[in-house]
Amino acid sequence: MTSRPLALSLALAALATLGAAAQAAQPPFSGPDYSGRYACTGDDAKEGAYSATVTLELVPEHSSGKYGAYAFTLEVPGFGTYPGHAVAKGAAMAIHFAHTDPATRDFGTGLATFAPGRSGRWTFTKFYYEPEFKGGNHGSERCEQQP
Repeated sequence: MTSRPLALSLALAALATLGAAAQAAQPPFSGPDYSGRYACTGDDAKEGAYSATVTLELVPEHSSGKYGAYAFTLEVPGFGTYPGHAVAKGAAMAIHFAHTDPATRDFGTGLATFAPGRSGRWTFTKFYYEPEFKGGNHGSERCEQQP
């Protein structure tokens, strides 16, 4: 008769083996890589026109097949820095961002669409929604990858 601790240990070992096999079976990232620094212009419903810089960095260990995971940083002169993260599939990218000062309640979600620009570098347009900033807010950006 098997004791409970031994049965539990065997079950946990089996789960760990399955988890390792599942990770090993993940295909390598094969989607477009949008990593880089982008110059952006935007229009914010509450703050008006602005310029910004976006930095995207692929996170290879969490990217698989056609799905890319990214570190995201938005820097807006006069307003601050908005670190976040993003996931992409094909030309679409979902982005979460939040101002470094949580007291501002300036955080949100964006949806970006990528395309090659005339220069051959990536461009994207993004619509964003901020549910708590100044009673709710939205805006858009147009960004071009820098050399």
